[in-house]
Amino acid sequence: MDRYQPPFEITNEMLLYVSSISEKLGQMSVMAGMVSKPHLRKNNRIKSIHSSLKIEANSLSLGQVRDVINGRLVLGEQREIQEVKNAYDAYEQVGEVNPFDIDELKRLHGVMTKYLEHESGVFRLGEEGVFNGDQCIFMAPPAKLVPQLMTDLFDWMNAAKEKVHPLILASIFHYEFVFIHPFTDGNGRMARLWHTAILSQWKPAFAYIPIESQIEKFQQEYYDAISKCHVEGSSNSFILFMLERIDEILETFVTQSGEYEGYLSEYVKRLLDVMEYDVPYTANGIMEKLGLKSKETFRKHYMHPALKLNLVQMTIPEKPNSKNQRYIRK
Repeated sequence: MDRYQPPFEITNEMLLYVSSISEKLGQMSVMAGMVSKPHLRKNNRIKSIHSSLKIEANSLSLGQVRDVINGRLVLGEQREIQEVKNAYDAYEQVGEVNPFDIDELKRLHGVMTKYLEHESGVFRLGEEGVFNGDQCIFMAPPAKLVPQLMTDLFDWMNAAKEKVHPLILASIFHYEFVFIHPFTDGNGRMARLWHTAILSQWKPAFAYIPIESQIEKFQQEYYDAISKCHVEGSSNSFILFMLERIDEILETFVTQSGEYEGYLSEYVKRLLDVMEYDVPYTANGIMEKLGLKSKETFRKHYMHPALKLNLVQMTIPEKPNSKNQRYIRK
């Protein structure tokens, strides 16, 4: 019996994106910075989880997702809160999982859907459709075909991983997985998680690059690319969509890295290093993180320059000296 071959064609446009992405990875000093800055890694992971769940209609805000992960009390639907806890547990393993092992996929699905689904960690037994809101994009293959389809997909990945670039292979897997729709629930979350897992094995920094946030920004285009592939009978359109999104988010990282190296003082760099994005801090809280005792030094060398560069903002800008003032890294 011939080995299954997903329908796709590597084009010059794809190769240009692969080259651009590889070049940006080489430029990004922020990659090395992530290794020594756990708060940056965690912040990006929180962004990934929030965006991936938001695509699936989870209503919790980024701040609420961060609070759930940090163990704080959050008022919200228990199912949505559990989705966040499960996703965090799953993403914590993304850099260690073997993305070419089908049993690992099932195990991580069990983590992703813990307490949420009866068929957690096992392939679906019933028929399913893929929906964008209330719109059915297509009906998934019959449940009886799922085990063989998934086996074929993983057999192909293992055979192709030395021949097909990881950026392209991950996109092909993502589309094929969505098409097969192997689980009762959690398919979108698992497709995006596994895409990250494949790229993380190639370049570990991908475990902390929130590709999911780019997908969420272009959610309709994401579904359109999937639908177009169904019509065309190949994953080419989806491969290009994902390569473009990855190239865009790396462009942002490169720009930020270049800006920081170019004009930020060492004081401001230190300030940004101790502040998580979107978290409100008191001046005393930031000074404690920096190990500072002089408020004048803090204002003159750290906070005022950061505010002037619009890298940090006040929560009460109209009352800069308010005792309730907080500072947020943008």
